[in-house]
Amino acid sequence: MDDLMLNVDFAAPECRPKKEPGNRKHQRFVRRRRELERRGVLRQKQLPAAAGGPRRAPGRGTGRGPGKPRSGQPRSCPKENGPAAAPRCPPVSQNGLSGTDASAKTKAKSRGTARGSANAVGDPPASQNDSTGTGAPAKTKGKGRGAPRGNPKTAGAPPAPPKLVAIDCEMVGTGPGGRTSALARCSIVTYEGDVVYDQYVRPEAPIVDYRTRWSGIRPRHMAYAVPFRRAQQEVLRVLAGKVVVGHAIHNDFKALRYSHPKALTRDTSQIPLLNRRGGFPENVSISLKRLTKALLNQDIQVGKSGHSSVEDARATMELYKVVEEEWEQHLRQNPEQK
Repeated sequence: MDDLMLNVDFAAPECRPKKEPGNRKHQRFVRRRRELERRGVLRQKQLPAAAGGPRRAPGRGTGRGPGKPRSGQPRSCPKENGPAAAPRCPPVSQNGLSGTDASAKTKAKSRGTARGSANAVGDPPASQNDSTGTGAPAKTKGKGRGAPRGNPKTAGAPPAPPKLVAIDCEMVGTGPGGRTSALARCSIVTYEGDVVYDQYVRPEAPIVDYRTRWSGIRPRHMAYAVPFRRAQQEVLRVLAGKVVVGHAIHNDFKALRYSHPKALTRDTSQIPLLNRRGGFPENVSISLKRLTKALLNQDIQVGKSGHSSVEDARATMELYKVVEEEWEQHLRQNPEQK
């Protein structure tokens, strides 16, 4: 039998390259990432954690975060002691500083201080309920802002001018013989004398006597007069919450079918101080015309054209101003007389 010849090759079998997992796009991403790791371009948080400790974060080392290196190489530390220094810059990780290098701790401390001061300047102010950070200054600011609102009004001070108005009404006669007074015109002026309301009013009952000699009302005025109910609503809306000044004002309120709070009513025909200033008896009701002439040296209600309710309301407000401070002080001391 012929000899059996065996050709055995003891060489190591050729290893096929291990196929990288993933599709082509993933493989390209992995190769690109390895290249960037080799060049040191990746940011610190993107680098994989090393077993021997955190890797050095490439950057400029100025405390402002990693910078883009020039010519694709990581920038060396500005103060390096020689080629044997490894690593060249103090390693920094996400969770803090590694090692016990005193200079690294000093730099980290300075970076933290800079960031804290930047936040103090640029960050929006903390909310009022936030007690962290600059809580004490925030409370002081809040008190400062609330102080003007919390200041109580001076006790017993005269009413503010925007809360003061003067009213005067002109009446015509209705009913049997025209003996019933009905509202035909109403005028309201401010503390400065500006007109805020002035309307002719059509009474609900037929007019029997226009009383033109005193009221100044004529039949032509009723052509564009507003109905009584509408005028009443408009006037009450103006008077709400205000101090109302008038002369024999109870007649005006009676024509309006309205009762204003007594504490918010000032009747110049019932102020003894005015009579005293004008040289009249204190317990006598003096006409608006005589008081205005004596105290203001003005002539009103002259001529045969009748009275003007706007003129009378302005004169009433000026008379009130003459004794405003004394009268208000008297009312504060004698609240039962309001």
